[in-house]
Amino acid sequence: MTMTANSKAPVSQATVSQVPVSQAPVERARRAALLNYFSLFSSFSTLICCALPSVLVLLGMGTTVASLLSAAPWLVSLSRHKIWTFSVAGILISMSFVMTYLIAPRLRVGEVCDADDPTTCGEVNKFSRVILWGSAVIWSCGFFVAYLLGPILKRIDR
Repeated sequence: MTMTANSKAPVSQATVSQVPVSQAPVERARRAALLNYFSLFSSFSTLICCALPSVLVLLGMGTTVASLLSAAPWLVSLSRHKIWTFSVAGILISMSFVMTYLIAPRLRVGEVCDADDPTTCGEVNKFSRVILWGSAVIWSCGFFVAYLLGPILKRIDR
């Protein structure tokens, strides 16, 4: 407890600084992680709905695709809307890249990490980037198989 110059009442050290205990960086990290997880989920959905069945048929596993579609019939309706699926996934992944590489570094200026474990900020940032790049690779593979592989194989077959 300390005394302020203008008053005689004791003031605790927590109220002297008037800064909350580092809640803003935690919230920003949580929002960035949530965006990265949404992009990962959407990239997996593009892979499952559109790319995986095509690759399985290409490899001669058509019966596997048939049993997959009978076990999960919602994949048919998801693949009918693959333009929307790929668009939403691409937008989410693009927003994650903007958040991770443009916005987040500006927000991190002056950020204080936890005193108990100062490596936490770097580890969380590295994990988020790994998830983001994994999502981008999965989406790119799905896009290649769903939209580019067919025309390439038709051209080669001529």
